[in-house]
Amino acid sequence: MTDNLAAMDAIERAAKLLREGKVVGIPTDTVYGVGADPLQPWAVSSLFELKGRELTKPIGILVADVEEARSLVQLPLYALEWSERYWPGPLTLVARPVSPLPVGVGDAERRTVGVRVPDHPVTLAVLEAFGSLAVTSANPAGGAETLDEVAAAASLGDLVPFYVPGHCPGTVASTVVDVTGGTARILRSGPLELGVS
Repeated sequence: MTDNLAAMDAIERAAKLLREGKVVGIPTDTVYGVGADPLQPWAVSSLFELKGRELTKPIGILVADVEEARSLVQLPLYALEWSERYWPGPLTLVARPVSPLPVGVGDAERRTVGVRVPDHPVTLAVLEAFGSLAVTSANPAGGAETLDEVAAAASLGDLVPFYVPGHCPGTVASTVVDVTGGTARILRSGPLELGVS
C-alpha cells in the first residue's frame, strides 16, 4: 500500500510540474527519459538546453492511447490498424501534425512528428495524468543512456527538478515508420516486422 501511495504521489507531482512548463524525468519501455509539455515552447526548449541537443535533432511525442495520437497527428487507415494492433509497444508512427508544434517537436522542414504509446506502466500513468509528452533520453547529447532515476539524476542533476522513480529494460529502440503517404516507409528497423520497406 505504501509503495502504491508513493507511486501515485510521484505521478501527481510530475503532472503538476509538467503543467507548470517544467521538465521531469520518467522511465519508459526503452531507456529513462526526460519529458515536457509538447505544446509549451519554453518547456520544449528546456529539453534541448539541458541536454545540449541540437535543434536539428527533433523530438517525438509519447501518448497514452490511439485516441490521443489521433488528436495530434493525421493517421491513415493502415496506420490506425497498426496502432490498434501494436500499441502499447515499440512502434513509432511518423505522421503530419494536426496543428503546428513548437520548434524542436518533430521535423519542421518535413512537417512531421513521431508518435508512440510506450509499453511501461509508469510512463502510461504519467501520460494519463497529464497528457502527451515530448520525450528524449535522460543524458547529455552524445552521453550514455540511463536506465533508472538514480543514473539519470547522476547524469543531469538539478537541471531536472523531479525524477519519477522507475526502471527501464533498455530494450531495442522502436520500429519507426513514415505514414505520411498512401503507403508506409520504414525509417528505422526495430523489433516489429510490418511487411514494408
